[in-house]
Amino acid sequence: MKQVLIVDASPMFREFLKEKLSAEKVNVEVAQGKRDAFTKMITTLPDLIILDISESFVNLMDFFQKKAVDPNAKLIPMIISGPLLERSKIADLAQFGVVKYFTKPIKFDIFFESIGRILQASFSIDVTPCILEIHHNNNIVFVEIAQGINREKIALLKYKLSEMIDTYNIQNPKIILMMTNLELSFVDAVNLELLLDNVIADERILRKNVKILSLDSFAKELIDGHPQYNGIEVVQNLANVLNKLIDNNSVTASAEDVISDSILTSKEAENTGSVEMRFYSDSGTIDEADSEGNTLLIAVVDDDSVTRTLLENTFKAMGAKTNLYDSGTEFLKDVSTKTFDLVILDIYMPGLSGFDILSRIKTIKNFPPVIIYTQAQQREVFIQAIKLGAKDFMVKPSKPELIRQKVIEVLHGKI
Repeated sequence: MKQVLIVDASPMFREFLKEKLSAEKVNVEVAQGKRDAFTKMITTLPDLIILDISESFVNLMDFFQKKAVDPNAKLIPMIISGPLLERSKIADLAQFGVVKYFTKPIKFDIFFESIGRILQASFSIDVTPCILEIHHNNNIVFVEIAQGINREKIALLKYKLSEMIDTYNIQNPKIILMMTNLELSFVDAVNLELLLDNVIADERILRKNVKILSLDSFAKELIDGHPQYNGIEVVQNLANVLNKLIDNNSVTASAEDVISDSILTSKEAENTGSVEMRFYSDSGTIDEADSEGNTLLIAVVDDDSVTRTLLENTFKAMGAKTNLYDSGTEFLKDVSTKTFDLVILDIYMPGLSGFDILSRIKTIKNFPPVIIYTQAQQREVFIQAIKLGAKDFMVKPSKPELIRQKVIEVLHGKI
């Protein structure tokens, strides 16, 4: 069974990860604090470490360095989630086995896609189109659901509600589920039950304080037939519900004001926390920056298709993205529009040679380091490449682990 160690994650993020990974038959260990993390890392030797950062990287360096020198732990891949970080600093983390860095809040479907790739496991993800928004006005929490019911988002909602209640110190929380755009039928019964179960999972949310705004009769029929939902009310008029829920001791606004302030304003400011409620699957398209989770971008320039494929697979195992070019001409077309972290370059190719390419790019400001990867073994070839600006030289064929190690050394500036 695959094993994952989760370090220093927020309660919401940690519990959500544990639930999802456990459902996928992945064993999960949790550590709080770097000392606990190092002890559990060397005793369990997990297949993956997920580290959530809410503090300075300076405080993590001791843990990273201990991991790097331990012969059993140094090769364990790591995924980190944290604040916005410069790409140069992300590249610097590669030496410690960091293969992905996700800026919070995370789009979790992309996050799990990356975990599955590293663990070489296929995770089931519900891609049902679903727009789910959550925001609050004083002690009233609005949950808007449109298009459909997505089980992944519903599972996440349980933790998101608890996180919001804790973050804003909401006393006596009152929940309004707004589902006026959903047409429900008996096939939605299981998902609707999951939705209600997750809404009332937090004991601070009382059933009498949960209202469902729906024009569909099925929701009322389902609730009336389940005693465990006794107290939850299905309504068709939001203003009437708000007048009942507004606490006159803490809120002076009218129902109309609450509707105007909470529902008709942008919810972007409340889309915070560890994980996004919006996924790339909502639109069916993947934003490159999101999908890669701030991944290293490596250019491979080689006319041999076998070599390109082997290098692509090697870097994929590191969590890096590769752009493949079968000629120097094609590569140079992208140089001005792509921000590469590293270039792997062959010397002898039809048309422009590796030397030609080095000559043209060496004057580009802040151009990424270049590793020459070629069958040539002559000392003169190596010397010329270094003079033209290459950082290092590898002879084909090399084992994937040697290539990965060389990449880490070059990115870290040891060469």
